[in-house]
Amino acid sequence: MAEQLYPGLYRIQIPLPESPLKYLNSYVIKGQERNLVVDTGLNRDVCKKAMMEGLNELGISLETVDLFITHLHADHFGLVSQLAGENTRIYFNRPDSELIEHWQGFEPMIKYGGQSGFPEDLLRNALSNHPGFKYGAGWVPQLSIIEDGQELVVGDYGFVCIQTPGHTQGHTCLYEPEKKIFIAGDHVLYNITPNIQCWSDQGDPLGEYLASLDKVRDLEVKQALPGHRHLFERFAGRIDELKDHHARRLEEVVYILQKISPQNAFEVASQMTWDLTAKSWDDFPLAQKWFATGEAISHLRYLELENRIGRAANQPVILYEPA
Repeated sequence: MAEQLYPGLYRIQIPLPESPLKYLNSYVIKGQERNLVVDTGLNRDVCKKAMMEGLNELGISLETVDLFITHLHADHFGLVSQLAGENTRIYFNRPDSELIEHWQGFEPMIKYGGQSGFPEDLLRNALSNHPGFKYGAGWVPQLSIIEDGQELVVGDYGFVCIQTPGHTQGHTCLYEPEKKIFIAGDHVLYNITPNIQCWSDQGDPLGEYLASLDKVRDLEVKQALPGHRHLFERFAGRIDELKDHHARRLEEVVYILQKISPQNAFEVASQMTWDLTAKSWDDFPLAQKWFATGEAISHLRYLELENRIGRAANQPVILYEPA
């Protein structure tokens, strides 16, 4: 079902079975000759069915559709291979496209997970059974690379592409300055916090994410259109809440290490506060332990670069302690 949000701008809710996110918000902007779909859903029949029913309801033929994908994750990118035709332009950011080009599989992540205290056999099992792995794009069509600040005009809408790294290296949002609409992808969500993971000693995903929040905070936004859950109006306020959340998270990690050190990332994650109904860390679903440990590593990495914590050991398991 397609829901009109503004003249010529619609939302189609794409179901995400087996995911706590429940559905993806896919946005459709009608143009004169070409139409734009923002984000697609998983590479699953149920997702394609919802997408095609929504487009048919709007009288839009797939042959007239171009795609804008906010970031690489399968719930946004996965259905691209089912929707793209010979004439489809797929707008996508350069950093995430380079990840596709240099993809080495999950083994580097699994190896680093082992160094972080996550049993490698369990991590391999979590990844192989994760919907994002099972329902990713089967093949990747040619991509039209978009740059930070590039303009994209569709119908009555003139969007500015704003690169907001953190959730992924090249995550990109769309901002309509005249109508003050912000298509947020997974950068700013209303009542859940975007997952910021780290699985290497390279980069600083959390630092990049916090900087990306600052980058867009002062934009005039009447309504944010996120990739999941509810649309919302209190844009700057929500960004402040997300920054406060991570500030508290960082203090929690320091406190955990001050109580007992040294500890590895898997151990730290087991003591952090998580918004799940599981009674204990042992009861956590394996996939959620993966998310939690990746999030813990991103906070440990940030604190390490800030010289607030250090490493007591680097091999075979990385152990952290207060600086």
